[in-house]
Amino acid sequence: MPRLGLLVNPDAGLGGRLGLKGSDGQAEYARSQGAEDRSGPRMRAMLEHFSVIAGTKSEECHWITSDGRMGSEWIPESISEIEFSHSSKGPTSANDTSNAISSLLASGIDLLVYAGGDGTTRDIVSALSEGGFPKLPVIGVPTGVKMHSGCFASSPKAAAEVLASWIGGDLLIASTEVLDLDEELYRQGKWVVRIYAEAMTPSSPRWMQGAKMRVEASGEGEIVEGIAEHIEETLVEDNRLILWGSGGTLRSIGEMIGFKLTTLGIDATRGSQQVGTDINESEILGILDSHEGPVTLLLSPMGGQGFLIGRGNLQLSPSVLRRVGVDGVLGVVTPAKLLTLRVLRIETGDVELDILFSEKKYLKVLQGYRTTRVLPVSVD
Repeated sequence: MPRLGLLVNPDAGLGGRLGLKGSDGQAEYARSQGAEDRSGPRMRAMLEHFSVIAGTKSEECHWITSDGRMGSEWIPESISEIEFSHSSKGPTSANDTSNAISSLLASGIDLLVYAGGDGTTRDIVSALSEGGFPKLPVIGVPTGVKMHSGCFASSPKAAAEVLASWIGGDLLIASTEVLDLDEELYRQGKWVVRIYAEAMTPSSPRWMQGAKMRVEASGEGEIVEGIAEHIEETLVEDNRLILWGSGGTLRSIGEMIGFKLTTLGIDATRGSQQVGTDINESEILGILDSHEGPVTLLLSPMGGQGFLIGRGNLQLSPSVLRRVGVDGVLGVVTPAKLLTLRVLRIETGDVELDILFSEKKYLKVLQGYRTTRVLPVSVD
């Protein structure tokens, strides 16, 4: 009977729809602004899917977790074999993560399933090392604002698939990179990331997201200029609202057209006017409410991982995406980034919306002046 550790960072992802770029030190403020729990519900969704796909194997699992917000509050009734090694009834911090890991290790777990973001991963890996178990395998349920590390599954359901396959003996354990951004610099629009450590995780290219790659190539300036010219000629018109996703490519394109876009946020333009800068979910919906013409959402996929929606742009909530429409999404991809992409990965957090993208099968991407192609959509 496998002994599985379970841990939830209940504050992970709270700042996403508010455009806070992360939740470190921001949880209290995010909740005061109406932010709703993201991490716990996504862990519950993973466990519910695991119970369905694993069948009798799930009944053989013995779960060890924290009694409270970091564990038991999110476990569905279908799971009965639960042991508590820690208590988390009140507000939690990184110290609680370390203490919980120490308790889980003392309980003799075989694998850890956790919900959080890169900051949570960093704290967990550090605690595993300090506890003398640096090679304990982990599976991350993606619930943060930013998730660049390779030990995350691509979605809660994907995490359940990985766990079920590992229990069935179908997956080997491999090393992957743990990356972390400096959130203070990130909020200032600076992308500063480093390899923090390595973690062991079940190897599954199908279900695990892999580590983010920063893709750069010399000699692409003319191509980016061509994309900017194409966008200006075909999309920048008085009655069209353009929502600009995050990333350096789109920022450079916007600057060539005459806009001052943020690198890490969502911006909005209508014709030659910039009508929103670094806007959150509520502000995006407000702009959409006041607009009657066509809408285009420009997005650049994450290098290496291929995520178009679901990583670093949680402001694009299901409500926003439904207003834009699947046909209103246009990818922007340079040739260098195309070399790292096989599919465009979508994880909206809404089952019905994910199905709409999945039924589309392909999305159009702009790769040069008047040059487009289609890439397959992957919804895990």
